[in-house]
Amino acid sequence: MSDIYLDGDPPVQVTLRRSARARRLSLRVSRLDGRVTLSMPKRLPEREAVAFLREKEDWVRKHLGNRPEDRHPEFGARIPVLGREVEICPGTGRRAVLRDGRLEVPGAEDRVPARIKAFLKLEAGLRLRAATDRYAAALGVSYGRLSLRDPRSRWGSCTSEGNLMYSWRLMMAPEAVLDYVAAHEVAHRLEMNHSERFWAHVARICPDHAGHRRWLHAEGETLHAWRFE
Repeated sequence: MSDIYLDGDPPVQVTLRRSARARRLSLRVSRLDGRVTLSMPKRLPEREAVAFLREKEDWVRKHLGNRPEDRHPEFGARIPVLGREVEICPGTGRRAVLRDGRLEVPGAEDRVPARIKAFLKLEAGLRLRAATDRYAAALGVSYGRLSLRDPRSRWGSCTSEGNLMYSWRLMMAPEAVLDYVAAHEVAHRLEMNHSERFWAHVARICPDHAGHRRWLHAEGETLHAWRFE
């Protein structure tokens, strides 16, 4: 892979990705982090890819302009926790604490992003573990390891060995949405697909799953707009 730039204000970084499976040029703009990727057949001259990109510059900039603006946690800002916006305030102690509708964060302001991220990961782990245990018992299945990550394209996954992965950003979504993702992944312990039988298992333990899926499609990218680096 290599990177090139579209000149302008602002300049746009584009990753060129050669693929043996690609039969044509294709552009993708991630609505999660704004990353622009141009996939191209392995033997296509790079100049043709660059010419294609120049032709599609307006399309790229339009899609980038439709992304939610990046948001940064800082004192005085409001951040969603279980779907409710709470104010980030100075706190005491060693870690962030949710108290009386405020997220109290100790230490200097430059430590706020890292401490809020740690808070979200800790709380997401506790709630997702509890939801996973509850739904696994309801379906009569077991599971392996449970891990938390920050993937760009999915909210959870289940391997054939039964290991589950969840996005810790789900702690910012409404609790019912977080629970739905746990139900979805646990149901994969019975069906490793998205067949009618799979959705019947999901519906049995999470009857309102369709609404929670719609919420993620409509609002999920706003959770990825928060930057904790």
